[in-house]
Amino acid sequence: MASALPNHYLSFSLLSPSTRFPSKSTNVPKTLAFARTPSPRSLASQVSRRRFGGSLRAAETEPETVNEEENQVPVDQPENKEEQEDLPSMKVLVQAYKKAILDGDEKGVSEIEAAIRLVKNEKNRLSLKFVELTTEIASGKSNFLRLKADFENYRKRTEKDHLSLTSNARGEVIESLLPLVDSFERAKQNLNPETEKEKKIDTSYQGIYKQFVEIMRCLRVAVVGTVGKPFDPSIHEAIAREESQKFREGIVTHEIQRGFVLGDRLLRSARVKVSSGPGPLKVPLATMESSEDTIAMPNSN
Repeated sequence: MASALPNHYLSFSLLSPSTRFPSKSTNVPKTLAFARTPSPRSLASQVSRRRFGGSLRAAETEPETVNEEENQVPVDQPENKEEQEDLPSMKVLVQAYKKAILDGDEKGVSEIEAAIRLVKNEKNRLSLKFVELTTEIASGKSNFLRLKADFENYRKRTEKDHLSLTSNARGEVIESLLPLVDSFERAKQNLNPETEKEKKIDTSYQGIYKQFVEIMRCLRVAVVGTVGKPFDPSIHEAIAREESQKFREGIVTHEIQRGFVLGDRLLRSARVKVSSGPGPLKVPLATMESSEDTIAMPNSN
């Protein structure tokens, strides 16, 4: 079977009779210009030479081992980055494959088929690598969001603990000052200044108490409402129940000791008396005696 002529040609230029040949020392170009369109066989042979060169370089660089299987290179897989970058495109290979079939070049067809398998294997490898990297990115994003949520929860918990610690420390200090407030209140109720000197002392005394109350107010300390309010066991401490014509049952009638709150925290319950209602109506004694006389009076008939 006659082989087809390759699809390339050599370009020569005619020499004039007066042209002299260069001497042996002159550098003569050793390469010849080819046509731009390569033949299927030349394209496939380039790929084969690259694969062979890559295998040879890999064999020279890798150390020898007892197990020969470790030095074997998988078939139809690029061995280095240079070969991966020099792989022809699938479109070029398909065109060369069609031309080789039309020209009847069996060797070129087999070499191009090997090159096509090589490109397909590289494509599959890159697809698997893409899926692997996509999975790693999704996993990294999930881990980032989880760590971000954990950090946000930690920050909120730390702020809450800090506020709770500050509030507890402030509450303990204010609780230790409440007996001083009681002393001021008792002194205000019991003192009755008469002389000018006593009035000056009482004025100074009350000025100090007002400053103290203002400081307590700045610290968000408030007084528990008592008289006229419904009894609330969460903020009131009932020490007695008494009849009251002014307040209905369950209403605080008297305050024995003040209660205080710090924000939403109860520092001390208020000690109070609670109304048990108006009680039974008391009939005047004169009315009762006249009723008895009327009942004992004999019938005139």
